[in-house]
Amino acid sequence: MTTTTESAADAAPAPAGASPPTSGAKGREPRPLGVQNLAGWLFSTPFLVLFTVFMAFPIVATLAMSFTDFGLRNVTDPLSAEFIGFENYTKLFGDEKFLKALFNTAYFVVVGVPLTIGAGLAAAVLLNSGIDRARTFFRVGFYAPVVTSIVAVAVVWTFVLDPSEGLIAGLASEVGLTTPDFLGSEALAMPSLILMAVWRNLGTVMVLFIAGLQAIPADVREAARLDGAGPWQEFRRITVPLLRPTMLYATVITTIGYLNVFEEPFVMTEGGPSNSTLTVSLNMYREGFNFFHMGYASAMAYVLFVVIMGITVLQLRLLKDNTK
Repeated sequence: MTTTTESAADAAPAPAGASPPTSGAKGREPRPLGVQNLAGWLFSTPFLVLFTVFMAFPIVATLAMSFTDFGLRNVTDPLSAEFIGFENYTKLFGDEKFLKALFNTAYFVVVGVPLTIGAGLAAAVLLNSGIDRARTFFRVGFYAPVVTSIVAVAVVWTFVLDPSEGLIAGLASEVGLTTPDFLGSEALAMPSLILMAVWRNLGTVMVLFIAGLQAIPADVREAARLDGAGPWQEFRRITVPLLRPTMLYATVITTIGYLNVFEEPFVMTEGGPSNSTLTVSLNMYREGFNFFHMGYASAMAYVLFVVIMGITVLQLRLLKDNTK
């Protein structure tokens, strides 16, 4: 009898206005905001330490170094470097080798970026609609060079372009033709590097454009076809305008990568012949680690940084206006 009474009392509804009983985890008070912030900082500490030591400190140190004559003699005692102000920066624009490297880098970007964007867009359009069989195989094949070591790619292309024992030379000899020295000619060395860079970076741009193409609504294309638009008109008036945000992103990241080009000339030509493939990054590496003019190399790095920032901002303003 007592048990029945207690069960009925437990099952009876609580009076209006009374707070429900709490138990277990549901009844815990929320932690103070300060404790939550402290926990967040503790979890972030490993990243912050690594970022400060390996990123923030070197950036600040090289900026300070660019205003000094820092060299090999100052490695053991960095504070002994003499402050020379903007002398390194003014010296750059009278340095014929740096100006040549700046011109070569601009040539690499001006020719390489449009070719990469155009080839990536063409491959994306074909793989998205033109090729039905083995589509995944072709996508993986185009993207494989992106995930391959750049040094390995450069070594393979050096063999392919070798004028005596290379793949192209072997094929040309079968039909009685002679092969020019692609990497030993001042006129052909830079175009050869650009061709290799376009082939290697084609996959990244292609993947971006495929994602953009798949985001275009199908009803927009169908409406254009019903209005009598042909394949070229559909591509020019529908596909390209809707791909402008993707094109903006692809152009910016490709330009930044090509402005920093280093591995291709370093492995394939070493900047030759006659500095025809010398880039700003390769020249910076030589000045800093071959000749130990570290202050001068730091100034070169910050000039390149300013150039990259200026071109990126210009691209964002010009191309972003077209995406609205």
